[in-house]
Amino acid sequence: MHILYTHPDNPQPRLIKQAVEALEQDKLIIYPTDTSYAFGCKIGAKNALNKLKQIRELDDNHQFTLLCRDLSEIATYASVDNQQFKLLKSLTPAPITFILNATKDVPKKLAHPKKRSIGIRIPSNPIAQHILENISTPILTSSLILPNTNNQQVLDDPYDIEEKLGNLIDIFVNVGIQTTKLSTVIDMTTDTATVIRQGAADVSQFL
Repeated sequence: MHILYTHPDNPQPRLIKQAVEALEQDKLIIYPTDTSYAFGCKIGAKNALNKLKQIRELDDNHQFTLLCRDLSEIATYASVDNQQFKLLKSLTPAPITFILNATKDVPKKLAHPKKRSIGIRIPSNPIAQHILENISTPILTSSLILPNTNNQQVLDDPYDIEEKLGNLIDIFVNVGIQTTKLSTVIDMTTDTATVIRQGAADVSQFL
């Protein structure tokens, strides 16, 4: 594991470049989002995705989330009507995962196999945004949760991350201990948007 120590709000451009290059080269990274540290790889990355699935022991029914740079990028991967677009615009960027109907451009391995849906997020975290601004695709992201852990605990301490994943990850963007939050999850695959998990973002006034 190559560790990139950087400021959480003002990351050095050369370190962002290293993280982006790793993603472009089919590497698996750990980086901060606006909810916690997360695994990240590029869409279409085969080795990194296989490694991620092995580490987390994920099966083919797991629904992945894509971190997108902005709303315009979402349209490539999810079907969004005018009403949904207005809601997305009013709620982003934020620690919210939107479950949307996937388009044909989403690889079958990433979309939910039965529902053909995909999780989408636009993060407010500065480092995640800097990476997204410099990479050619969204980031396929997954919570930093290891199998057989109590209460599905997300790793938030860099020491624990290095100790448990040091031999398995290519790049770790280290900004110190992260405050772990859950994203709010909104299902938008039907006509009525529904909160299926209340997390860090309160969306009650919008729905």
